[in-house]
Amino acid sequence: MSGILEGKRILITGVLMESSIAFHTAKLAQEQGAEIILTAFPRPSLTERIAKKLPKPVKVLELDVSSEEQLAGIADQVREHLPTLDGIVHSIGFAPQDALGGNFLDTPWESVATAMQVSAFSLKSLTMALLPLMQDGGSVVGLTFDAQYAWPQYDWMGPAKAALESTNRYLARYLGERNIRCNLISAGPIGSMAAKSIPGFGELADTWNHRSPLKWDLSDPEPAGRGVVALLSDWFPKTTGEIVHVDGGLHAIGA
Repeated sequence: MSGILEGKRILITGVLMESSIAFHTAKLAQEQGAEIILTAFPRPSLTERIAKKLPKPVKVLELDVSSEEQLAGIADQVREHLPTLDGIVHSIGFAPQDALGGNFLDTPWESVATAMQVSAFSLKSLTMALLPLMQDGGSVVGLTFDAQYAWPQYDWMGPAKAALESTNRYLARYLGERNIRCNLISAGPIGSMAAKSIPGFGELADTWNHRSPLKWDLSDPEPAGRGVVALLSDWFPKTTGEIVHVDGGLHAIGA
């Protein structure tokens, strides 16, 4: 029986650790029949080492999404390995340390601007850079952390994720005519590299121990990876501009 991504070609960003959602997305995508290619920054060699744990060998390309020069050349680099793309996975987020950990009121604009460019604007810039490879439509899937709340210690990553969610809706609006779907997975907290960079992450994650209807496991990124793969597949042919929660149901629960 063939997988739900059989014959599809997918570019995946953000594979930094085996514990990351991006890694499990890549693993599941291969298991479901997709050919994949990875991008990495700032240490492609780290991603290359992690990629050896995937079921099949995969090419890793360096890509800094804040570099116009690298974005301008990425489609040609991908084309050397995959002639077209059917999907893009945006798993990119970064904020300087002075934009996190309770420093919200004192964070300078330069740090906020970095968080916004890398974490939100990059969804648009990455998609547009790869658009020439998606002539037959496809699916763009990003990762967010529910931006309707002000989370402890998360600070300027919250507004950055809100911008990401809005950017996703506008991409859905403008790319629908090209038959490109744009959706996000809003995942619960995972003990990834990105999470470990947030001061006080444990306090934030502890919320799931008390309020999540379904038991949440910080060490299990696979449910979120399954959500990404499902949105990459043809099983959601008319879903776009959506945010699918894979968070144990916490988003639906009050105090």
